[in-house]
Amino acid sequence: MQLFYNNQLHKESISLTFDKEESRHIVSVLRKKEGDVLTITNGDSLLFTAKVIEANNKRCQVQIMTVTEKKSSRKYHLSIAIAPTKSNDRLEWFLEKATEIGVDKIYPIRCKHSERKIIKNERLNKVLLTAMKQSLQFKLPILEELTLFQKFISKEFKGQKFIATCQENSTKTLQSHIKKAEDVLIMIGPEGGFSPNEIAEALKNNFIPVSLGTTRLRTETAGIVAVHTVSLKNMK
Repeated sequence: MQLFYNNQLHKESISLTFDKEESRHIVSVLRKKEGDVLTITNGDSLLFTAKVIEANNKRCQVQIMTVTEKKSSRKYHLSIAIAPTKSNDRLEWFLEKATEIGVDKIYPIRCKHSERKIIKNERLNKVLLTAMKQSLQFKLPILEELTLFQKFISKEFKGQKFIATCQENSTKTLQSHIKKAEDVLIMIGPEGGFSPNEIAEALKNNFIPVSLGTTRLRTETAGIVAVHTVSLKNMK
């Protein structure tokens, strides 16, 4: 299946005209012609089949044939709060792989030891979109705006809350704490780790300190280990 995306689609949609860039890709690159059928998602769990009725490389138009709700088979909602890496490539790699494995919401957080103070959400959302389509999923992960640790830590969250640390008191692993089919929020710090004050503040707000293994991990690697651990724990 080749999956296309348009967030303007809804259950009552009967037709769609792609923008110039997507039209050129469909008609000039993929060589789609009138009568061909496309599969499209709106990124909100709906899958559409649509027939090309105008194969114009400036305004490709399709007629919606069927609409199917494609809810995720996952029984949990996973949120990752992560300090953006200094290297934008490594941050993009994390977002791509986390989307492929299964994540619902990403909170970029700015910590005391953070090296990156600014991120470009428009570019990063494109990475999420590409990964969603490539892995044939129908729900686009939500990427929040970069938030200061102090502001983020007091957010309400219904579910299990963990902070990944290298401290001695976090000898229990994330895997040993995860409860199957429950929502999870995991915080991943920057390369320099969370500061003692940040860890203390997290514990005050009912975050459980956990270890992700016996070796020191890069931020993006720790994020993937966390996502994969939750996924494995929830497998039937």
